[in-house]
Amino acid sequence: MNFSSCSNGLRTMLVIFSLCAGLPFAHPSAARTLAEVKALGTISMCANPDALPFASDRADSPGFQIELGREIAKALDVSLTTEWILPRRRAAIVNCDMLFDSVNDPKVYEEPMLLSRPYHKSSIALGLSPGAHLVRDYREIEPGRKVGVLINSLASVVLGKRGVSTSPYVFEADLVADLVKGDLYGGALSSNTISYYIFRHPNSGLRLVHAFESEPDLTWEVSVGLRHSDAALLDAVNMSLSTLLADGTITRIYARYGIEHRMP
Repeated sequence: MNFSSCSNGLRTMLVIFSLCAGLPFAHPSAARTLAEVKALGTISMCANPDALPFASDRADSPGFQIELGREIAKALDVSLTTEWILPRRRAAIVNCDMLFDSVNDPKVYEEPMLLSRPYHKSSIALGLSPGAHLVRDYREIEPGRKVGVLINSLASVVLGKRGVSTSPYVFEADLVADLVKGDLYGGALSSNTISYYIFRHPNSGLRLVHAFESEPDLTWEVSVGLRHSDAALLDAVNMSLSTLLADGTITRIYARYGIEHRMP
């Protein structure tokens, strides 16, 4: 099967991966217009209370999504309301205005979605175990080197087509644990996840390599998703993001979690 022929399917999988990385997939029902946000004096966002570095309900470490949401709310001169989405409520209909880390491609969404200007270039990265031979591109991985992947992930498809030996995992935490122990040569993970782990465990010996830059389906730009909103709110969010990018605020937010902010 030609890889490019399944691009749309892979992009759909990527949307699910990207959203679920920070919060269980939910369908906000009736987000608000700018006039309604101003009248209420608050803008809301959906977030997972236990998904660092993306988001958490911890006051000392709220996650980059929450910090970015606060900055946008401040720019709009309103407060921020966080709608916590728990795993047991995945199927619930939740009303929130903003979904962070939305893949910047309107064609992949089943429901209408207004997308802000992109604010970060995200990707799948290769985490290397302690002492592993350094490569710059996944095509340099030597035969017999085992790479951990998430089951049915885009990375597993790409590596499988290349003939790389892979080991499937359900949870990123288990993959990282085996990577640290040296049971794997490398692991294909969200660049945010592996960056945050290295930041929290500087003596782990793990290294991050942007080894999938040549694969467009494993590198994507993220935006703020606005459901059932209006052009006025989109314009206001875009203006705030432009300012936050220009003055380095977004770069500093990501740096607090050990993540390199990559300009889209």
